[in-house]
Amino acid sequence: MRAIDVMTTDVITVDPDTTVQALATLLAERGISGAPVVDASGRLVGIVSEGDLLHRAEIGTARRHRERRRSWWLDHYASDLAREYVKSHGRTVKDTMTRDVVTVTEDTDLGEVAALLEAKRIKRVPVTRDGKVVGIISRANLVRALAATKGMPPRETEHDDRTIRARLLAELGREEWAKVWPEDIVVRDGVVHFWLSSDEPDEKKQALRVAAGTVPGVRRVEEHVVPDPLVPAF
Repeated sequence: MRAIDVMTTDVITVDPDTTVQALATLLAERGISGAPVVDASGRLVGIVSEGDLLHRAEIGTARRHRERRRSWWLDHYASDLAREYVKSHGRTVKDTMTRDVVTVTEDTDLGEVAALLEAKRIKRVPVTRDGKVVGIISRANLVRALAATKGMPPRETEHDDRTIRARLLAELGREEWAKVWPEDIVVRDGVVHFWLSSDEPDEKKQALRVAAGTVPGVRRVEEHVVPDPLVPAF
């Protein structure tokens, strides 16, 4: 399987001039932990995550360092402190984002994606085409792809599965009732796997099964229940 087979295509991006507070609100309201940063032409210029917002002056979590006597070998240390200050006190995404972004292409093998996530100790990687974001792959995407395999070795059906998924996403995109994230759909050996919230109405589940059944090549549909996130009481 390749990146295009499991990636999220409806990617939430932010502008470099987005304020830190607006970013925090977006991450909280959309239930995501990070987002690619794109310029006015849609080109990827960075990525920002919850980790970039951990040490902030507004909430008293900015790192504090003891004053050190200046010497020539501390110049690099001083530069690090300056970067930390910008990250914890900057007002916009461009001040806090990671600029050296690791990316993959649509044709990158999932084995390479997994190795990259592990080696770089990152949770997600943007998928780009000609410098523009066309998708994103997270660890959750890989876990769901694994769940869809049923422990069986890969078969020569990648192209068919990719076509089925693309047609199904297009069909659901035309229906207002079909509010399903692309990452919640994986197709493996002609079997469509839906990851659905435990509170989804039966009518919607039935409609999803019918929609999948209209796509040529679909052998059957399997549903996987995702527990609702717990909402803390205040």
